[in-house]
Amino acid sequence: MEARKVIKELDPYVPGRSEDEIANEFNVKKEDIVKLGSNENPWGPSKKAVEAIKKEADGVNRYPETDLHLLVDELASYAGVKSENVIVTGDGADELIDVLAKTFIEPGDEFITPLPTYTYYEFLFKPYGAVPVYAKWDLKNNALDVQSVLDAISDKTKFIFLCSPNNPTGTLVSEGDLRTIIEATDALVIIDEAYFEFSEQTQVNLINEYDNVFIIRTMSKVMGLAGLRIGYGLSNPDVIQYMYRIKPVFSLTRLSYVASLATLRDKEYIKESTAKSIESRDYLYQEVSKFKNLHVLESKSNFMLIDLHDSGYTAAELTNRLMSKGMIVRDCTSFKGIDEYYIRISVASLDDDKRFIEALHTLVD
Repeated sequence: MEARKVIKELDPYVPGRSEDEIANEFNVKKEDIVKLGSNENPWGPSKKAVEAIKKEADGVNRYPETDLHLLVDELASYAGVKSENVIVTGDGADELIDVLAKTFIEPGDEFITPLPTYTYYEFLFKPYGAVPVYAKWDLKNNALDVQSVLDAISDKTKFIFLCSPNNPTGTLVSEGDLRTIIEATDALVIIDEAYFEFSEQTQVNLINEYDNVFIIRTMSKVMGLAGLRIGYGLSNPDVIQYMYRIKPVFSLTRLSYVASLATLRDKEYIKESTAKSIESRDYLYQEVSKFKNLHVLESKSNFMLIDLHDSGYTAAELTNRLMSKGMIVRDCTSFKGIDEYYIRISVASLDDDKRFIEALHTLVD
């Protein structure tokens, strides 16, 4: 059977490499691998979340509860909004993006995405007939090119995606720039705050001022639940209620539900996880900045982008050399709007950070 034309033409999403892949390909012991490629929380989940999962394990023969009000209330409190402003999904932020498309996209609608950015926006929207229009991030100045976004707006624009901090550049979009864009259009402006905890900044106040703002968040990063895939969105009640009409009823599993509640209630874990991530990021930025042939972009996230143009390596070459030493980093060649000379590294423990820097010194000046 032939797939639809749009699916056959869709560029596949390229995920980061796993520890098992690297161990097998490069004959490296799995326990010696340092993983800096997937923007994960290297310190693990909340112990309270693990205990909650163990207690709930005997109930996985039952369907999940459909009444998520306890979790919605906790998320609303964490975000500083009302419960009516919250939607929870069970496949991370990716399900939010998919539900947005299923709820609002008509074939031929346009969506704006500045490049380079998280590629899954396009991957999920195009199958519904949405047409991408590209704006840009200014890599030289490490900032959003606001005018390129404004120039891309047309009467067909339905969504504008702004990742802040942006993946892979780590750049924040200022509140002033967001307001300029929001006020220039009736399109729904999607502010992806998957990494907002690391920046210690949020634009959640904008959902109370504008009807055309939607904020994406996830529990995969600072909250250490990437393996359970929990996302949540914040917007005005009308948008939220339309999305609930189409969202799969049982997309949030029983284990995800109890782990989410336990993590949100473990305030000390969230505080400590955030602090450790920022400490690691700042250390990595400081050390990579000392390399004369590398240029690292300052980041407000738990990762940073490194320019290799003067290093003598392409991203693929340096990535492979590092992986042979047990260091997993992200080759960013698959990101649209970027060439083959950028890698991304994410935070690890300070001990692993030091091992990475030592390995890098053996390859680059």
